[in-house]
Amino acid sequence: MRALTCTAFDEPETLTVTEQPTPGPGPGEVLIRVQAASVNYPDALMVQGKYQVRPPLPFTPGAEAAGTVEAVGEGVTHLQVGQRVAAFTGTGAFATHLIAPAAATLPLPDDLDLNVAATLPLAYGTAMHALIGRGQLKAGETLLVLGAAGGVGLAAVMIGKALGARVIAAASTQEKLDLARAHGADEVINYTDTDLKAAVGELTGKKGVDVILDPVGDRWAESAFRAIAWGGRYLVIGFAGGEIPRLPLNLPLLKGASIVGVFWGEYARRDPRGNARHLTQLAEWVQSGTLKPEISRAYTLQEAPQAMRDLLERRVTGKVIVTP
Repeated sequence: MRALTCTAFDEPETLTVTEQPTPGPGPGEVLIRVQAASVNYPDALMVQGKYQVRPPLPFTPGAEAAGTVEAVGEGVTHLQVGQRVAAFTGTGAFATHLIAPAAATLPLPDDLDLNVAATLPLAYGTAMHALIGRGQLKAGETLLVLGAAGGVGLAAVMIGKALGARVIAAASTQEKLDLARAHGADEVINYTDTDLKAAVGELTGKKGVDVILDPVGDRWAESAFRAIAWGGRYLVIGFAGGEIPRLPLNLPLLKGASIVGVFWGEYARRDPRGNARHLTQLAEWVQSGTLKPEISRAYTLQEAPQAMRDLLERRVTGKVIVTP
């Protein structure tokens, strides 16, 4: 098998493709031939040693993939050789073959595109868990999505609409705003040339928004929080903008609002059945056309370091994949 290999925590450009023995699955595991692996922001952070999880070196980055089962380990009964599946493994996906726990491997419908399926577990799973499990978004409420053209952001725009919310998408360029609107956003705000709080106030009649989904952080967090409605929920997803913000704690007090952490990976580990229900719903929405995942580019395995660099530099819209 071929795999992208990290031998030291450093920039993505230091990664190399190596030839390795194809492993066999152990008890409770499956071997997957990878059709596509999704590229996510944590992949690049992990390679740099900046993520909360630091795998032992050497390792292969890539958290999620879709493909076909080539072998099953002892005790695996719900998956079969030749079956089309998606899996979340945390690492190892940027390779031609992937060992995955059977419990973290989801069978796929025959008509679900494997490239699309590879993008669902982390980004769409995060948005699903955030909006339903943590934000308790209800039909008729207003949702503000920051970084609305990114992987999690665009997923949240579509899922918010599927749940019946009014969606305001905020992003840094007109191209990104057009993409968010094309995927269902009701209103858009360019937060690089507009006062975010004032713009939200104008769009909501000064009521504010009920739920804020923020994968960006940095300098936009406080302005966004000041636009929250009474009893609103601010969902902390990540800090793609760079700095981790420091919010004045009088703001949630005055708004009766909640700051809610969203850690999808830990949720998936603690509640695999709940996560599986979310992923099944996502697959059904994709099949029905309710969700239309945006894959803006496919990279080869050799180009995977460039994919991570593009993600770090915020040059990516929607999702990008590696096709080993």
